[in-house]
Amino acid sequence: MASLQSASAQTRTIPQRIDATSQYLFYLHGAILEGTKGHAVSPKFGVYEYDKILKAFVREGFTVISEVRRKGTPPQKYAAKVASQVDELLKAGVPPRRITIVGASRGGGIALIASSLIKNRDVNFVILASCAGSRFFNNLDPDLYGNVLSIYDRDDDTGAGSCNRFVQQSSGINRHQEIVLTTGLGHGIVYHPMKNWLDPLFNWALQR
Repeated sequence: MASLQSASAQTRTIPQRIDATSQYLFYLHGAILEGTKGHAVSPKFGVYEYDKILKAFVREGFTVISEVRRKGTPPQKYAAKVASQVDELLKAGVPPRRITIVGASRGGGIALIASSLIKNRDVNFVILASCAGSRFFNNLDPDLYGNVLSIYDRDDDTGAGSCNRFVQQSSGINRHQEIVLTTGLGHGIVYHPMKNWLDPLFNWALQR
C-alpha cells in the first residue's frame, strides 16, 4: 500500500479502537491500481493520485479505511469484506450515518454489491464514475440500501454514467441524488482529488 505516514487517520482496515463519534470513510479505488503498490499511470488520464485522494479525505476529518486490492480480486469477495468491516463498526456503536463508502470506477461496482450486503438504510454511499455498460456492470443485480449519491462526468467515454437503473430496482434506498459533471476530463475525474466531486461527496457524507 502507498505510504501515508503523515496521515494518522488512514488505515488499511478499521482501527482497533473504534471511536463511535468519528466519521468513517471507506475508499474503494479503480481497477488500474489493483496489484500495484498504490501507483499507476494511465496513458490517457495520467497518474492515479491515490495518496492525494486519501489525504483529501483525512483533511476533511474522516477516519479513512483503504487498501490496494490484489490483482483480479473478486468483487463479491471484497464487497463481503467491506460489509463485514461495516458490521464491526455498527456493532461497536458507530451510527450508520457516520459511515460512508466511496467507490471509484470498478470500486463503485464493489460498493454497489456491499450496499446490497449491508442492508442498512442510513449508511452513505458515493458511486464515482461507475455504472458503466460493461459486462461487469451488466452482470450486477444489486438491491441497494442506504443514502446513494452517484457522480459521473458527461464526457466519460468508458461508458460510466447514470446509476438510475440500479436505483429503480432497489428496495432499501433512503436518499438518492445523481450529479453530472462537465469538467471535460471524462473518466479522468477518478484519478485526481478534484473539488468538483470532493465537495458534493463531503456534503453528502456529512449531511450538510
